[in-house]
Amino acid sequence: MRRLTWFNTTALTLGFAFLYLPMIILIIYSFNESKLVTVWAGFSTKWYGELLGNEAFLSAAWVTLKVAVFSSTLATILGTLGALVLVRAGRFPGRTLFSGMIYAPLVMPEVITGLSLLLLFIGIGLDRGVFTIVLAHTTFSMCFVSVVVSSRLVSFDRSLEEAALDLGCSPMEAFRLVTLPIIAPAVISGWLLAFTLSLDDLVIASFTAGPSATTLPMKIWSSVRLGVSPEINALSTLMIGIVAIGVISASLITKRAALRQEAEERAAVQA
Repeated sequence: MRRLTWFNTTALTLGFAFLYLPMIILIIYSFNESKLVTVWAGFSTKWYGELLGNEAFLSAAWVTLKVAVFSSTLATILGTLGALVLVRAGRFPGRTLFSGMIYAPLVMPEVITGLSLLLLFIGIGLDRGVFTIVLAHTTFSMCFVSVVVSSRLVSFDRSLEEAALDLGCSPMEAFRLVTLPIIAPAVISGWLLAFTLSLDDLVIASFTAGPSATTLPMKIWSSVRLGVSPEINALSTLMIGIVAIGVISASLITKRAALRQEAEERAAVQA
């Protein structure tokens, strides 16, 4: 095992400081009494109260949550089906075009995707709103789900499905009772990835949102253009806290599951 040198330690410290020091400063100044975010005037939590009473931010957060849930669910269904076709269907006419259309959003600039979808919605006369944002987010996030699920299906043992078929299951029952539970971690990971991408998106939502639908990133961006307010610091702190709790909880659950599996394997060996 290689020991850390002074160069590696310094580079690691500077890297983490570059990533997390701005977040720490933002969290500290979210408790600032002053309305000026660069002038410390004492400790206060009043901006969190102001945030909870801000109907514009709350409405934008609700729209963002709805869009993220619906688009990630739809993207997971379509992405999983696309992964099954790519991995299980073998060679068929148009396979290259099909795979290219699935993976294209991975490398397509978001501004191009947003502009093309805007022109599509205008061309078909579809009013922009929550529904168009859901369609847009589903379009660009389903490819990420396909990549995650495809990587799991490639290493999947088909003999388990064949055994289920031999025992009398129909192909649909074999998929529902055998395949889906085994690839469930990949499907859940794809859903979480699509959910995160939807929450974070600004460019595509800006093209496809209408006057009646404003997402939280769009609201934050429009507010920051007029100057950073302490309410934005408070909102960002809450989002950082939610993400940190989610990451810590997932890590603890994964660790407990690994310890439980290790204990079961040890008990099976001793038996």
